[in-house]
Amino acid sequence: MSAELSDLYRSLSAAADDQELAHPELVRRRADRRAHVRVAGTALAVAVLLGGVAVGGRLALSADGATPLPPPADTPGPVPTGSTPPPSLSPSPPSPPPSRSTPSGTPPAPTTGAATPRPPTSIPDRAFFVLAASNQTGQESRIEGPALPVLCAARYPSESAVVQRRGRYLAYKRPETPKGYVPDGSYRHTITIYRTGRADDALRELRQAVRDCPRQELPDDGERTWRQRLLDPGRYGDESVLFEMRAPFLDVNGKPSGEEVRLVRAVRINDVVTVLWEQGWEGTSAERGQVDADTRRAVAAIEDWLD
Repeated sequence: MSAELSDLYRSLSAAADDQELAHPELVRRRADRRAHVRVAGTALAVAVLLGGVAVGGRLALSADGATPLPPPADTPGPVPTGSTPPPSLSPSPPSPPPSRSTPSGTPPAPTTGAATPRPPTSIPDRAFFVLAASNQTGQESRIEGPALPVLCAARYPSESAVVQRRGRYLAYKRPETPKGYVPDGSYRHTITIYRTGRADDALRELRQAVRDCPRQELPDDGERTWRQRLLDPGRYGDESVLFEMRAPFLDVNGKPSGEEVRLVRAVRINDVVTVLWEQGWEGTSAERGQVDADTRRAVAAIEDWLD
């Protein structure tokens, strides 16, 4: 052995003699700590390995055409491109407006729209029309009784809905007739209030009564035969009915001499019906122009009353 190698061994032996050996308990704790570190490192490696396997599985399923897994909650998904739009959230209903209160603190009653006007219950004198000055004779009086002439055996169920009826008799003259002469005609004029919704029944029943009675003989009228027919009523009020009655005119010897014509018009204004029944004067016949003019006056008077 060389002298250099012998010197090296002596140096190592001297260094080892100067170091203090560690206590056995300290050596054991260090060994345990190293073991824990190795276990934790192994668990972490396993977790990383499993995560890689899961990601790989997703990619493999997606590549095979299977349904892809949904993205994480915090990742926005793709916008659908199909024809069906995505469901939209229903908007929350608007909050009701604050209720208003009266000065006393009581909320006002809800509004239900315009109230239906009630029909009148009585007929004043001003509901009857006034003849034009050129037609006045001064002969006028109140009357009672039926509003319409007899039409065979007609019955009017709407009569049970009559609230009130008033009538009057008035004579008129033509403008060219001098004062002091006998009148040229007369009216039996009536106004009837019906219960709500029944006035139109009265006009419907009248139309049917005229259709059902084209010919008749009136009591106490000799042997004359009257013929009835509906005419174009014109535009008056809410609706109207106009019909004529015709019979031979008999002279003083009882022989036919021309025809006698009566006109009857009924007009409905809301729940009120007014009837002008032209009755002539000593065999005169009604003229349509005169009846039309007086009908307009009668309707205007009722409309003014109802307003």
